[in-house]
Amino acid sequence: MDLLQLFTGSWPLFLLGILVMAVGIALSIALHEVGHLIPAKLFGVRVTQYMVGFGRTVFSRRRGETEYGIKAIPLGGYISMIGMYPPSKGGTATADSTGLFQQLAAETRSVEEGRLLPGDEDRQFYRLPIHRRIVIMLGGPLMNLLIGIVCLSVVVTGFGTAQPSTTVASVSQCVQKVQAGQEDAAQQCGPGDPQSPALAAGLEPGDRIVSFDGQAVGSWEQLNGLIRDGGDRRVPVVVERDGAEVALSIEPIVTERPVLDASGLPVLDDAGQYETVPVGFIGVGPTQELVPGSITEVPAVVGQTFGQIVGVIVKLPVRLWEVGAALFTDQERPADSPMSVVGVGRVAGELTATDRIPTDAKVASLISVLGTLNFSLFMFNLLPLLPLDGGHVAGALWEGLRRAWARLRRRADPGPFDPVRMLPLTYGVAAAFIGMTVLLIAADIFDPVRVF
Repeated sequence: MDLLQLFTGSWPLFLLGILVMAVGIALSIALHEVGHLIPAKLFGVRVTQYMVGFGRTVFSRRRGETEYGIKAIPLGGYISMIGMYPPSKGGTATADSTGLFQQLAAETRSVEEGRLLPGDEDRQFYRLPIHRRIVIMLGGPLMNLLIGIVCLSVVVTGFGTAQPSTTVASVSQCVQKVQAGQEDAAQQCGPGDPQSPALAAGLEPGDRIVSFDGQAVGSWEQLNGLIRDGGDRRVPVVVERDGAEVALSIEPIVTERPVLDASGLPVLDDAGQYETVPVGFIGVGPTQELVPGSITEVPAVVGQTFGQIVGVIVKLPVRLWEVGAALFTDQERPADSPMSVVGVGRVAGELTATDRIPTDAKVASLISVLGTLNFSLFMFNLLPLLPLDGGHVAGALWEGLRRAWARLRRRADPGPFDPVRMLPLTYGVAAAFIGMTVLLIAADIFDPVRVF
């Protein structure tokens, strides 16, 4: 969808999709911070701010000792707890400390000490037992995990997962193009390309196949088996078209198709080539219909989603390079490349505006996108890098190991983990995240991933 299409008749639905996703993302961010806020207050830490967004404060209200508010840039959120940075050994660094990061560390500690009030001595974050600090820092990511599970549970049990049906979505034009993996019902056959059996028999998109070779058809899996095992003999086919049954006759061809394993992946032989088997082929693609499942199917769907997200995170540097190459060169951007919140909003707009899928599929897709986004936030925030939640968890675990080792060796307590000492790494990670965000936003504006 380009900018011209945005201002056609579908633009209200497009904007509605963006608005719905923006509200969903804002709620996800707000609940993430609630996941930090609740245990922090339960453990007695004084929380001075709960904010959704960054930058200038748009709205705020103080309740008790905490200021709750919304900021102008909706790209995250935070809660501010006193005592995130312990005092340095031997006192605060002096104002004439040399070096950029030494000065930053001194200023950070000075600001932290300036927020302390009488009676706050035992309400500082760093004074909590290690396990309580870990609970606070994991509260946000675990909230995203819970949101993601709820979203996918609603999709699986309330709407269903996409399953191929017996209704024809596309009819291949040419046998040769299908064999080459270039199926496209809109393409025209060349002079030397034979028509696909489905096209020759008169099958049309929208036809529902009622029977094949005299056998009633109840599922795509059954139909696919009948086609693959039927060989190349001519067989009768009955389809439902515009409410009436139409009798056709089709002559499949036998072609080589890859052998698939239990996971649906092609099997390779000892030489590294795809194993193939001769099967019947007619050249139709099925429509996808939502089939509700049971709650017991949710763990498998969640596991599959996690697997996909882990794959993206592991290959993130490569994927970002591909996005940059597509943005600044003529390379095509991969359809499964990472996106910013701008790209997620655009996808939501396209899903809402399209007339290619029914309304229930649109709603299910939006909920699924929001669930996947929360799973991504869960995984991303667990990375052991400051200033992410996982970095603070890693710091607390390191502190526990140091203190346990000191006790074993009967040495003095090494003290709490000091995030201020990690400021160079923290700023480096933050700069990398900002650069990644800018790149993805630019790509999502000028070279977006298109769903349709």
